[in-house]
Amino acid sequence: MCKNKELLIIGAGGHGTVLADIARLNGYTQIQFLDDADVRRTDGYPVVGRVADFVQYLASTDFVVAVGNNDIRAAISQTLTENGAKLATLVHPQAVIGENVTVGEGTVIMAGAVVNPGARIGKGVILNTCCSVDHDCVIRDYAHISVGAHLCGTVAVGRGTFVGAGATVINQVTICAEATVGAGAVVVKNIEVVGTYIGVPARKIK
Repeated sequence: MCKNKELLIIGAGGHGTVLADIARLNGYTQIQFLDDADVRRTDGYPVVGRVADFVQYLASTDFVVAVGNNDIRAAISQTLTENGAKLATLVHPQAVIGENVTVGEGTVIMAGAVVNPGARIGKGVILNTCCSVDHDCVIRDYAHISVGAHLCGTVAVGRGTFVGAGATVINQVTICAEATVGAGAVVVKNIEVVGTYIGVPARKIK
């Protein structure tokens, strides 16, 4: 359960509404949004200003960044941290988290996700709905494991890497930073060059 009852979510899109629901289940009672788009309310929660207005709330609230783009999420998160903001870590009550799992600040874990023992999850990571992260995996900061994607045991995912919906990564595979694995791809060997990988087995698009 959270200690602070107030949460400010940066990003008032669909991802933000999911985080608001998880925040509510985590015990936050006052949930508001910031967004640069002209949005006044999101799923019943108020949008109280633009992203730059976060400085007005530093002393009173926790923050979480609801932006799917890994680079943008990283940039906003780092700006918040540099200004002394407290980043919340949100874990849905229906996620399964094993023993000896570490989870970095600003990370969000959605309903139905499974994280098995010994996994290490970095900062600002998204573990999306019903994905699985098996034992001893390492997921670096600001990566995104999409809906229904599966990482087998001892997989390493680099910083800012995106693993698409329904993709599978077999055991003991390493994926470099900033790579993109397409939806439904099956990764059977290390990915060492930045690019987009699709298919079964996954191959780099030229």
